[in-house]
Amino acid sequence: MAQSGEMILKLLKEMTFLEAFFLFLMENLAISLLSILFGNVFVRLYPSRRVSILPPPVDSKEVLWVSSTLLLNTAVTLAGLFLWRNGFIVFRNVWGISVLIDVLILFFVMDALMYILHRVAHISWIYPFVHKTHHLYENPRPLTLFVLNPFEALGFGALWLLVLCVYDSSWIGMSIYLILNVVFGTLGHLGVEPFSDFWIRIPVLRLFATSTFHAQHHIRPSYNFGFYTLIWDRLFRTLSPDYEEYFGKISLEREEEKKYFLRNSGK
Repeated sequence: MAQSGEMILKLLKEMTFLEAFFLFLMENLAISLLSILFGNVFVRLYPSRRVSILPPPVDSKEVLWVSSTLLLNTAVTLAGLFLWRNGFIVFRNVWGISVLIDVLILFFVMDALMYILHRVAHISWIYPFVHKTHHLYENPRPLTLFVLNPFEALGFGALWLLVLCVYDSSWIGMSIYLILNVVFGTLGHLGVEPFSDFWIRIPVLRLFATSTFHAQHHIRPSYNFGFYTLIWDRLFRTLSPDYEEYFGKISLEREEEKKYFLRNSGK
Protein backbone atom coordinates (compact mmCIF):
# COMPACT_ATOMS: atom_id res chain seq x y z
CA MET A 1 0.00 0.00 0.00
CA ALA A 2 2.73 2.46 1.00
CA GLN A 3 4.65 1.65 -2.18
CA SER A 4 1.55 2.37 -4.28
CA GLY A 5 1.26 5.75 -2.56
CA GLU A 6 4.89 6.54 -3.31
CA MET A 7 4.37 5.66 -6.97
CA ILE A 8 1.36 7.96 -7.25
CA LEU A 9 3.18 10.84 -5.57
CA LYS A 10 6.22 10.27 -7.80
CA LEU A 11 4.02 10.36 -10.90
CA LEU A 12 2.39 13.62 -9.79
CA LYS A 13 5.77 15.16 -9.07
CA GLU A 14 7.25 14.31 -12.47
CA MET A 15 4.40 15.08 -14.90
CA THR A 16 4.21 18.47 -16.61
CA PHE A 17 1.52 20.95 -15.59
CA LEU A 18 -0.14 20.49 -18.98
CA GLU A 19 -0.32 16.74 -18.41
CA ALA A 20 -1.57 17.38 -14.90
CA PHE A 21 -4.27 19.74 -16.20
CA PHE A 22 -5.74 17.09 -18.51
CA LEU A 23 -5.43 14.42 -15.82
CA PHE A 24 -7.24 16.59 -13.27
CA LEU A 25 -9.83 17.65 -15.84
CA MET A 26 -10.66 13.99 -16.53
CA GLU A 27 -10.67 13.27 -12.80
CA ASN A 28 -13.09 16.11 -12.01
CA LEU A 29 -15.27 15.21 -14.99
CA ALA A 30 -15.47 11.59 -13.79
CA ILE A 31 -16.36 12.74 -10.27
CA SER A 32 -19.11 15.03 -11.60
CA LEU A 33 -20.58 12.38 -13.88
CA LEU A 34 -20.56 9.70 -11.16
CA SER A 35 -22.18 12.11 -8.70
CA ILE A 36 -24.94 12.98 -11.19
CA LEU A 37 -25.38 9.34 -12.25
CA PHE A 38 -25.71 7.89 -8.75
CA GLY A 39 -27.76 10.88 -7.64
CA ASN A 40 -30.32 10.23 -10.36
CA VAL A 41 -30.44 6.55 -9.39
CA PHE A 42 -31.59 7.61 -5.91
CA VAL A 43 -34.09 10.06 -7.41
CA ARG A 44 -35.67 7.17 -9.33
CA LEU A 45 -35.59 4.85 -6.32
CA TYR A 46 -37.43 7.25 -3.97
CA PRO A 47 -40.01 9.16 -6.05
CA SER A 48 -42.49 9.19 -3.14
CA ARG A 49 -39.96 10.83 -0.80
CA ARG A 50 -39.61 14.16 -2.58
CA VAL A 51 -38.40 17.02 -0.38
CA SER A 52 -38.66 19.68 -3.08
CA ILE A 53 -40.93 20.16 -6.05
CA LEU A 54 -39.85 18.78 -9.41
CA PRO A 55 -37.32 21.09 -11.06
CA PRO A 56 -37.91 22.34 -14.60
CA PRO A 57 -35.93 20.84 -17.49
CA VAL A 58 -32.19 21.53 -17.55
CA ASP A 59 -31.44 24.77 -19.40
CA SER A 60 -28.33 25.97 -21.22
CA LYS A 61 -27.32 28.36 -18.43
CA GLU A 62 -27.33 25.51 -15.95
CA VAL A 63 -25.00 23.52 -18.20
CA LEU A 64 -22.70 26.53 -18.54
CA TRP A 65 -22.48 26.99 -14.75
CA VAL A 66 -21.67 23.30 -14.35
CA SER A 67 -18.98 23.52 -17.05
CA SER A 68 -17.50 26.58 -15.35
CA THR A 69 -17.36 24.76 -12.01
CA LEU A 70 -15.68 21.78 -13.65
CA LEU A 71 -12.91 23.97 -15.08
CA LEU A 72 -12.46 25.90 -11.83
CA ASN A 73 -12.30 22.71 -9.75
CA THR A 74 -9.59 21.54 -12.15
CA ALA A 75 -7.74 24.83 -11.67
CA VAL A 76 -7.95 24.45 -7.87
CA THR A 77 -6.56 20.91 -8.12
CA LEU A 78 -3.74 22.21 -10.29
CA ALA A 79 -3.03 24.98 -7.77
CA GLY A 80 -2.87 22.29 -5.08
CA LEU A 81 -0.27 20.43 -7.13
CA PHE A 82 1.80 23.60 -7.41
CA LEU A 83 1.61 24.23 -3.65
CA TRP A 84 2.56 20.61 -2.94
CA ARG A 85 5.55 20.69 -5.29
CA ASN A 86 6.80 23.86 -3.62
CA GLY A 87 6.45 22.55 -0.08
CA PHE A 88 3.42 24.56 1.03
CA ILE A 89 1.31 21.38 1.19
CA VAL A 90 2.79 18.22 2.70
CA PHE A 91 1.26 14.75 2.53
CA ARG A 92 2.24 11.92 4.85
CA ASN A 93 2.48 8.51 3.19
CA VAL A 94 1.07 6.53 6.14
CA TRP A 95 -1.73 4.08 6.84
CA GLY A 96 -3.58 2.80 9.90
CA ILE A 97 -5.29 4.78 12.65
CA SER A 98 -3.60 8.04 11.63
CA VAL A 99 -5.60 7.95 8.38
CA LEU A 100 -8.87 7.79 10.34
CA ILE A 101 -7.70 10.71 12.49
CA ASP A 102 -6.90 12.72 9.35
CA VAL A 103 -10.34 12.01 7.89
CA LEU A 104 -12.09 13.10 11.11
CA ILE A 105 -10.01 16.28 11.41
CA LEU A 106 -10.55 17.28 7.78
CA PHE A 107 -14.25 16.40 7.95
CA PHE A 108 -15.10 18.42 11.04
CA VAL A 109 -12.72 21.33 10.39
CA MET A 110 -14.07 21.79 6.87
CA ASP A 111 -17.63 21.40 8.14
CA ALA A 112 -17.08 24.27 10.57
CA LEU A 113 -15.25 26.50 8.08
CA MET A 114 -17.77 25.93 5.29
CA TYR A 115 -20.61 26.73 7.69
CA ILE A 116 -18.91 30.07 8.36
CA LEU A 117 -18.25 30.69 4.67
CA HIS A 118 -21.84 29.81 3.85
CA ARG A 119 -23.12 32.31 6.42
CA VAL A 120 -20.80 34.96 4.96
CA ALA A 121 -22.07 34.18 1.44
CA HIS A 122 -25.59 35.04 2.63
CA ILE A 123 -24.65 38.53 3.83
CA SER A 124 -26.90 40.86 1.83
CA TRP A 125 -24.19 42.76 -0.06
CA ILE A 126 -22.11 39.64 -0.78
CA TYR A 127 -24.96 37.29 -1.72
CA PRO A 128 -25.73 38.71 -5.23
CA PHE A 129 -22.09 38.38 -6.34
CA VAL A 130 -21.23 35.02 -4.81
CA HIS A 131 -24.12 32.76 -3.84
CA LYS A 132 -27.25 33.93 -5.64
CA THR A 133 -26.45 31.78 -8.68
CA HIS A 134 -26.83 28.57 -6.71
CA HIS A 135 -30.16 29.69 -5.26
CA LEU A 136 -31.59 30.51 -8.67
CA TYR A 137 -32.10 26.74 -8.84
CA GLU A 138 -34.17 26.43 -5.68
CA ASN A 139 -35.53 22.98 -6.50
CA PRO A 140 -32.38 20.86 -6.36
CA ARG A 141 -31.43 17.89 -8.49
CA PRO A 142 -28.04 16.11 -8.56
CA LEU A 143 -26.75 18.51 -11.23
CA THR A 144 -27.41 21.48 -8.92
CA LEU A 145 -24.43 20.54 -6.76
CA PHE A 146 -22.16 21.87 -9.49
CA VAL A 147 -24.15 25.02 -10.30
CA LEU A 148 -21.90 27.58 -8.64
CA ASN A 149 -20.85 31.15 -9.27
CA PRO A 150 -17.10 31.24 -10.13
CA PHE A 151 -16.41 33.31 -7.00
CA GLU A 152 -18.10 30.67 -4.86
CA ALA A 153 -16.31 27.76 -6.53
CA LEU A 154 -12.95 29.49 -6.10
CA GLY A 155 -13.82 30.47 -2.53
CA PHE A 156 -14.47 26.88 -1.48
CA GLY A 157 -11.38 25.75 -3.37
CA ALA A 158 -9.17 28.37 -1.71
CA LEU A 159 -10.53 27.39 1.71
CA TRP A 160 -9.68 23.74 1.04
CA LEU A 161 -6.14 24.57 -0.08
CA LEU A 162 -5.64 26.76 2.98
CA VAL A 163 -6.59 23.87 5.26
CA LEU A 164 -4.13 21.60 3.46
CA CYS A 165 -1.39 24.21 3.85
CA VAL A 166 -2.01 24.36 7.59
CA TYR A 167 -2.60 20.67 8.29
CA ASP A 168 -0.28 17.94 6.98
CA SER A 169 -2.70 15.14 6.14
CA SER A 170 -1.95 11.68 4.83
CA TRP A 171 -2.74 11.49 1.14
CA ILE A 172 -5.13 8.59 1.68
CA GLY A 173 -6.91 10.49 4.48
CA MET A 174 -7.32 13.46 2.16
CA SER A 175 -8.66 11.18 -0.59
CA ILE A 176 -11.23 9.60 1.72
CA TYR A 177 -12.37 13.04 2.89
CA LEU A 178 -12.82 14.19 -0.73
CA ILE A 179 -14.98 11.13 -1.42
CA LEU A 180 -17.12 11.97 1.62
CA ASN A 181 -17.36 15.56 0.41
CA VAL A 182 -18.85 14.44 -2.92
CA VAL A 183 -21.18 11.94 -1.20
CA PHE A 184 -22.61 14.59 1.14
CA GLY A 185 -22.86 17.14 -1.67
CA THR A 186 -24.73 14.67 -3.87
CA LEU A 187 -26.99 13.65 -1.01
CA GLY A 188 -27.89 17.26 -0.29
CA HIS A 189 -29.05 17.90 -3.85
CA LEU A 190 -31.11 14.79 -4.59
CA GLY A 191 -34.48 16.45 -4.14
CA VAL A 192 -35.65 13.19 -2.53
CA GLU A 193 -34.97 11.75 0.93
CA PRO A 194 -33.45 8.24 0.82
CA PHE A 195 -33.32 7.90 4.61
CA SER A 196 -36.34 6.71 6.57
CA ASP A 197 -37.96 8.84 9.27
CA PHE A 198 -36.18 6.66 11.81
CA TRP A 199 -32.92 8.43 10.84
CA ILE A 200 -33.73 11.56 12.85
CA ARG A 201 -34.42 9.53 15.98
CA ILE A 202 -30.98 7.89 16.13
CA PRO A 203 -28.77 10.00 18.48
CA VAL A 204 -25.58 10.08 16.37
CA LEU A 205 -26.97 9.77 12.84
CA ARG A 206 -29.44 12.63 13.38
CA LEU A 207 -26.46 15.00 13.60
CA PHE A 208 -25.50 14.43 9.96
CA ALA A 209 -26.90 16.45 7.07
CA THR A 210 -29.56 14.93 4.85
CA SER A 211 -31.30 15.73 1.59
CA THR A 212 -34.22 17.17 3.55
CA PHE A 213 -31.85 19.42 5.46
CA HIS A 214 -30.37 21.08 2.37
CA ALA A 215 -33.61 21.14 0.40
CA GLN A 216 -35.11 23.21 3.21
CA HIS A 217 -32.21 25.64 2.90
CA HIS A 218 -33.08 26.15 -0.77
CA ILE A 219 -36.67 26.94 0.28
CA ARG A 220 -35.81 28.97 3.40
CA PRO A 221 -32.29 30.42 2.92
CA SER A 222 -32.12 31.78 6.48
CA TYR A 223 -31.78 28.25 7.87
CA ASN A 224 -29.64 25.11 7.50
CA PHE A 225 -26.20 26.41 6.53
CA GLY A 226 -24.26 23.25 7.42
CA PHE A 227 -22.65 20.96 4.87
CA TYR A 228 -21.93 17.66 6.57
CA THR A 229 -23.50 18.01 10.00
CA LEU A 230 -26.22 19.88 11.87
CA ILE A 231 -23.86 20.66 14.75
CA TRP A 232 -23.23 24.31 13.93
CA ASP A 233 -26.84 25.03 12.97
CA ARG A 234 -27.97 23.62 16.32
CA LEU A 235 -25.25 25.54 18.16
CA PHE A 236 -26.00 28.89 16.48
CA ARG A 237 -29.77 28.30 16.25
CA THR A 238 -29.98 28.37 12.47
CA LEU A 239 -31.57 24.94 12.14
CA SER A 240 -34.98 25.10 10.45
CA PRO A 241 -37.63 24.81 13.19
CA ASP A 242 -39.67 22.39 11.08
CA TYR A 243 -36.73 20.24 9.95
CA GLU A 244 -37.94 17.13 11.76
CA GLU A 245 -41.64 17.81 11.14
CA TYR A 246 -41.09 17.90 7.37
CA PHE A 247 -38.34 15.27 7.22
CA GLY A 248 -38.85 13.30 4.02
CA LYS A 249 -41.65 15.64 2.94
CA ILE A 250 -42.01 18.82 0.93
CA SER A 251 -41.92 21.93 3.07
CA LEU A 252 -44.29 24.03 1.00
CA GLU A 253 -44.22 27.78 1.44
CA ARG A 254 -46.84 28.72 -1.14
CA GLU A 255 -50.05 27.03 -2.24
CA GLU A 256 -49.19 27.49 -5.93
CA GLU A 257 -46.03 25.43 -5.39
CA LYS A 258 -48.16 22.63 -4.03
CA LYS A 259 -50.40 22.74 -7.08
CA TYR A 260 -47.35 22.72 -9.36
CA PHE A 261 -45.94 19.68 -7.59
CA LEU A 262 -49.19 17.75 -7.72
CA ARG A 263 -49.67 18.54 -11.38
CA ASN A 264 -46.14 17.47 -12.38
CA SER A 265 -45.92 14.40 -10.18
CA GLY A 266 -48.94 12.79 -11.81
CA LYS A 267 -50.96 12.64 -8.56
